[in-house]
Amino acid sequence: MLDHATVLDVVDGVLIPGQRITLCGDRIERIEAAASPAPDEAGRVVDVGGKTVMPGLCDAHVHVTAWTADLSQVDRTSSNYTAIRAAGLMEAMLMRGFTTVRDEGGADYGLALAVDEGLISGPRVLFCGEVLSPTGGHGDSRRRGEDFPLPHLCDGVDAVRKACREEIRKGANHIKLMLSGGVASPTDRITNLQFSEDEVRAAVEEADMAGLYCTGHTYTARAVNRAIRLGVRSLEHCNLIDESSVELFLEHDAFMVPTLATYEALAAEGVEAGMPKELNDKVYTVLDAGIGALRMAHEAGVKLAYGTDLLGQMQRLQLTEFAIRSRVQDPIDIIRSATTVAAELFNEVGEIGVVAEGARADLLVVDGDPLSDLVCLQDPDRYLTAIVKGGELVKG
Repeated sequence: MLDHATVLDVVDGVLIPGQRITLCGDRIERIEAAASPAPDEAGRVVDVGGKTVMPGLCDAHVHVTAWTADLSQVDRTSSNYTAIRAAGLMEAMLMRGFTTVRDEGGADYGLALAVDEGLISGPRVLFCGEVLSPTGGHGDSRRRGEDFPLPHLCDGVDAVRKACREEIRKGANHIKLMLSGGVASPTDRITNLQFSEDEVRAAVEEADMAGLYCTGHTYTARAVNRAIRLGVRSLEHCNLIDESSVELFLEHDAFMVPTLATYEALAAEGVEAGMPKELNDKVYTVLDAGIGALRMAHEAGVKLAYGTDLLGQMQRLQLTEFAIRSRVQDPIDIIRSATTVAAELFNEVGEIGVVAEGARADLLVVDGDPLSDLVCLQDPDRYLTAIVKGGELVKG
């Protein structure tokens, strides 16, 4: 039980003081006005002294296995070593207040299960498994002189269908498609389109038949617009969109997941973090455009989820996305992107992202008012006094 809490109602964007939150197992059982003294009930009573209690945060674009910014090294390294590194990265995410993350390539059912069973400490992981990429696409880490197989490369409609079915068989929460060029891939250009329309349609159909959805790595308006028209529900990055893209987002009720933190991080320390310089230089193609794309989408009312896409040592900067987006958005809008909007994207409305009866007991106790000062969400060592994940106190 959390007593004398000031509850952040994310939906209405207001703080409600003097509340008592009773937990039962991994759920919020009831929320009521706090009485003094607390009722004589079994269980622990934590008096939070008027501090803000808000939903645990969601990051809709992480890579928990990316222990280096040189992704080719991850492909070439023991999966056991990578799992150990991932455990440390995930624990750090949880200690920043992220209780649910959506992994966009790398994590699998094993890491998700290890968290669920309490073998490692971290946020709940929603995973796509292997990203699906055409040969030479953004998921192809091989340089021009290298020739070895990568399991997630698929060419042709039949190969795409089989790859989707394999990831669905292994428990994927969604399917990830590489639909344009990217920074971290050595042989493509940012402006590339990837996968044919028939291949994309096949993936969307396979995901839909399984009750899932597709996400797409996209930068340009051409790539984003094509993906939305073909049924891709979650568009990642989107730095180079235009007004036609915004219209399609709204028409198709699609989600946009900007990942602005990663571009500023790559510009500042990408090479130091392991990104080969010739790849890291590609970031300047999209760096400055990102904030303008965010502004355009926000002003039009596009559904914007919180994402970071940070790699290696740069993952410590996961909370800087709040500061970057605050150049365009009000605090409540950014908080919603990491709570209610993310919950809708994940198909978990009412399950996560809210402090409400029946929801998962994923809660943060914050010493401050996030609606007026986002600094209290960006310095967890100072302001994040307690974290509850699935009803268990993991910090505080």
